[in-house]
Amino acid sequence: MTRVHATAIVDASATLAADVEVGPYSIIGPQVTIGAGSVLGPHVVIGARTRLGERNRIFQFASIGEIAQDRKYGGEPTTTTIGNDNTFREYATVHAGTVQDRGDTTIGDGNLFLAYTHVAHDCVVGSRVTFSNNAQIAGHVTVGDWAVLGAFAGVHQFCRVGSHAMLAAFAVVLQDVPPYVTVQGYPARPHGINSEGLRRRGFAADDILALRRAYKALYREDRSLEEARAHLDAAARTTPVVAPLAAFLAAAPRGIVR
Repeated sequence: MTRVHATAIVDASATLAADVEVGPYSIIGPQVTIGAGSVLGPHVVIGARTRLGERNRIFQFASIGEIAQDRKYGGEPTTTTIGNDNTFREYATVHAGTVQDRGDTTIGDGNLFLAYTHVAHDCVVGSRVTFSNNAQIAGHVTVGDWAVLGAFAGVHQFCRVGSHAMLAAFAVVLQDVPPYVTVQGYPARPHGINSEGLRRRGFAADDILALRRAYKALYREDRSLEEARAHLDAAARTTPVVAPLAAFLAAAPRGIVR
């Protein structure tokens, strides 16, 4: 049965699965849903209208689903939606959406948010993403599956970080980071593909070589962005691993890191 510590406060309208654990002094707001197998440590705050999937673990002093840090927010009933098997370490924060955008902040499955990480309003974070300590993303940011954000990395609002991308420690991202690419610095600049991460995830050597060639076409052959896009579109027709990169480049309103 659900184990809620005597000092915790759970709103009457919240719905907790039968085996959820809630630690001392935690607060669960109205219209919250928490799925099976989830564990909330002490002093955790879950804001109103937050939906947590199954087997999530939230450590002490984390705050999930509170209202946006946005001057435009006027008390509208916005939401936060989180999938399964995520871990939020100490002092991690996730804020709900705003009506000026999606109205929801969305996080997928199997993500790891280390201490002091932050996901701002209206962000979309995929699955199997790692936020190292103090990595933080501003509002309206999209982060693709398997991306890694190094310690103290920061992402400007409305930017996109592609799948399997790697942000080095202290990177400051002001434009979109294409899939597979490693960036570092302030402002962040490209430094090759995330080859080690790709190897760890089982990418074939031929696919990694194809991505190295795609990176070279994009960044090292003195092509314009339009020329590089055309080249990668053609490559994607015969090399499927390049397709996510070509698709990402087809819609990059802020431009990409160069």
